[in-house]
Amino acid sequence: MCVFCEIAAGEKGAEVVLEDDDFLGFLDIRPLFPGHCLLIPRTHFETLPELPHQMVGPLFQRVQTLSRAVPQALAARGSFIAINNKVSQSVPHLHVHVVPREPKDGLKGFFWPRRGYRDEVHARETGEAIREALRQAAGG
Repeated sequence: MCVFCEIAAGEKGAEVVLEDDDFLGFLDIRPLFPGHCLLIPRTHFETLPELPHQMVGPLFQRVQTLSRAVPQALAARGSFIAINNKVSQSVPHLHVHVVPREPKDGLKGFFWPRRGYRDEVHARETGEAIREALRQAAGG
């Protein structure tokens, strides 16, 4: 059982901020800033692509709720919302980060160097590869 499953089952403590039958929100124990929350589905899914389609909307409704509440509670100007899928995912259980933000707080929006396209052809080829993957996913 992963640590987030233990938290969801009440076997491991956490500072819970939001809970219902399907989802649980709690403070990250290694926050970027105070108020940094994690929202998880109670059922174990490792990544967002594994989450059943019917749970995606409810997950993001709760993310939206936290993205309003966290800045309000911390008197912050905004929030940062993030999900890692496998790479940089410290716990292999789907979780959404909701982090309070302030201008010039030192967090650099993206934590990795940006790598552009070689040229317009490369951008078009990349776009076509993604469109083809979407067509295949849609069954056609």
